[in-house]
Amino acid sequence: MSLQGKVAWITGGGSGIGLAGAIELAKAGAKVVISGRSAATLKEAAKKCDAETIALDVSSKEEVQKATRELVKRHGAIDILVASAGINMPQRNFRNVSLDGWDQIVAVNLSGMFYCVHSVLPAMREKKDGLIINVSSWAGRHPSTLTGPGYNATKHAVIALTESINMEECANGIRATALLPGEAATPILEKRPVPPTPEVRAKMLQPEDLGRAIGFIASLPARACVNELTLTPTWNRFYLGGFEVPKA
Repeated sequence: MSLQGKVAWITGGGSGIGLAGAIELAKAGAKVVISGRSAATLKEAAKKCDAETIALDVSSKEEVQKATRELVKRHGAIDILVASAGINMPQRNFRNVSLDGWDQIVAVNLSGMFYCVHSVLPAMREKKDGLIINVSSWAGRHPSTLTGPGYNATKHAVIALTESINMEECANGIRATALLPGEAATPILEKRPVPPTPEVRAKMLQPEDLGRAIGFIASLPARACVNELTLTPTWNRFYLGGFEVPKA
């Protein structure tokens, strides 16, 4: 199904899953806008993807509202939102996470996602059509000490937020998907207490795998809603127990 004429906004689109999704949606014909906090990262991303860029911190509701107004004014609509912006902290467990660190995780992973969803819904309601893909995580269903309480809690909340969209907005032609990736070789791995080796990363999901999943969801007809999609590497360390988590 062609996405010609559709406008897609991808948050956290400068790298990783967001950028991979942007590339796939652009290939399918969508007009793509990627946003992120780093203008330099967005500039590099634009070399890999036919997309507009907008520097934006999703944890700022004022910035999100301003960006949404500008995008709707420029393009007339936002047909697809891929909310991919997300963070974690190296110090992420109860023994070492700071209160500020917790606040940052919640501000980006949960509040930032809510701000973006909330901002695009009015235009989608007006068109009686819209797709929202919220990037959760394997940790959204299977919490672990590796990911930590802040990440676990916010990614669980993303699933509930996504289903709330479907419950309230399906009558308006709006559908939402919670995408739950297992381990993926994206830049967020550098924030782990023990970043994985290149050999381990090669066995993980690659960004393009998630990009194709996003493209698949977006390619379905408007009558079809993928409520939740879990995608994991075949070599799944959550099954194999191959993690090193520092004790101090």
